[in-house]
Amino acid sequence: MSSQALILIVFVAYFSVIISLAIRFRRSQNLSDYFLGGRKLNAWVGALSAQTSDMSGWLLMGLPGAIYAAGTGRAWLAVGLIIGTVLNWVFVAKRLRRYTIVANNAVTLPEYLENRFHDKSHILKIIAAVFFAVFFTVYAASGFVAGGTLLPQIFDVNYQTAVILLAAFVVAYTLIGGLLAISWTDSIQGMMMLLAVFFLPMIVIATMGGWANVSADIPPGFFNMMSDGAGGTIAIRSIISDLAWGLGYFGMPHILIKLIAIRSEKDVSRSAIIAIVWVVLALGSAVLVGLVGRSFMPDLQNPETVFIQTVRAIFVDRGALWAVLLGGLFLCGMFAAIKSTADSQLLVGSSAVSDIYRVANKKASDKQLVWFSRCAVFVVALLALWIALDAYDPVLGGPDRSRGVMQLVAMAWAGFGAAFGPLVLCSLFWKRTNRTGGLLGVLVGGLTVITWHFIPLVSSADGLITLGARTGLYSLVPGFGLSLVAIIAGSLLSKKPSEEILTEFETASKPLSE
Repeated sequence: MSSQALILIVFVAYFSVIISLAIRFRRSQNLSDYFLGGRKLNAWVGALSAQTSDMSGWLLMGLPGAIYAAGTGRAWLAVGLIIGTVLNWVFVAKRLRRYTIVANNAVTLPEYLENRFHDKSHILKIIAAVFFAVFFTVYAASGFVAGGTLLPQIFDVNYQTAVILLAAFVVAYTLIGGLLAISWTDSIQGMMMLLAVFFLPMIVIATMGGWANVSADIPPGFFNMMSDGAGGTIAIRSIISDLAWGLGYFGMPHILIKLIAIRSEKDVSRSAIIAIVWVVLALGSAVLVGLVGRSFMPDLQNPETVFIQTVRAIFVDRGALWAVLLGGLFLCGMFAAIKSTADSQLLVGSSAVSDIYRVANKKASDKQLVWFSRCAVFVVALLALWIALDAYDPVLGGPDRSRGVMQLVAMAWAGFGAAFGPLVLCSLFWKRTNRTGGLLGVLVGGLTVITWHFIPLVSSADGLITLGARTGLYSLVPGFGLSLVAIIAGSLLSKKPSEEILTEFETASKPLSE
């Protein structure tokens, strides 16, 4: 039997288990069930599903690829993510879960913001939902691009076919069960991801005869976090940009929704420990994959394929039955990383469309809204599919480098972090925050990221270029800062919150009796 056939068997077995689990944990009778799993996630499921939704294929493609290309100077990104994870779990998780309950048991983040500020006009919810739809479409597209990069290197399919197959599987799976099913399967896949990224560099080091042999073939400066990997010193703006990724956690809906869905505050505390240990091990291992991959396979055309190509060389190309099957499991771990984020993105992205529909049709029943949300999954998936297919470069036979996994994730991460991160923090910790400030914060943060990435405003020798190209600064930095300023200024210059809102704030500041 060929290696491809054996790996196909492993993938089919993996798909079967995932679909079976989705059916087993199906819970979608109403909106709370479909989008929050009835707030029934235990500590392990809450922690692992939140972190797997966070990392996606980026953990096994984007980060190792960045380290492969430039060395540990890009590891500041991992440091920023670890800091952001810790702060999110320690300071935000319990309070946000508590406040969504106080705020009329809000099911989605836009609904929480509307209820938190008693916005009867629904303007805040609608604008938040629009940004949700835009940035989640881009984010889901990054997962499809990752799948389109992975599958052609395993099976005889082209990039376009791989993207379509992945999208079809993720859509079908998402429609089956809602958040509870997604969270349970994502927690299992989280362990697969961790085992794959943790053990692969260890196996490579053993294969090459020890760390001394590995490090001897890694370019000078790759172990220096102040080096740019090309013999120079890394720019301070690059370190700031990478560390700023940690700010994104405070506004990431597909992660925050998992925190909200945990069944009790005690479970949140346990989840925090599990999640922090997981993310430190996963990110540290991903950095190591990039380093050992640079030594083991120094001439890769696409650095983002370092995990895939290393697995092929170590296991699949050996041809032995045990090696091919084990390689298939490692590749399933990578597919799990891609799927575990794409499903959460489609689910939460569809919730944004559902929020808009609920404003337009106030008499819609929960059953109608669940079915409408399922239809919205198709809409978001089709748009994401179009972006992923449009990224194809016929010369490379895969995605254009400017629209690879890392670039798409960076855009969406910055968008959510800037549009919602400052407002989530202010809504939880500053009682003077009001609707006007919140509205300005979302608009300023979201539009700053879009402008920074896409609108050429600055003159250069080659004509007009974007602010991002001119400054080299990640858009989340100005977006987050300007959004925070807008919230503070808008809140202080307009009417202060009502006594009812202030009372709710005080209630949410203390543990609830559950």
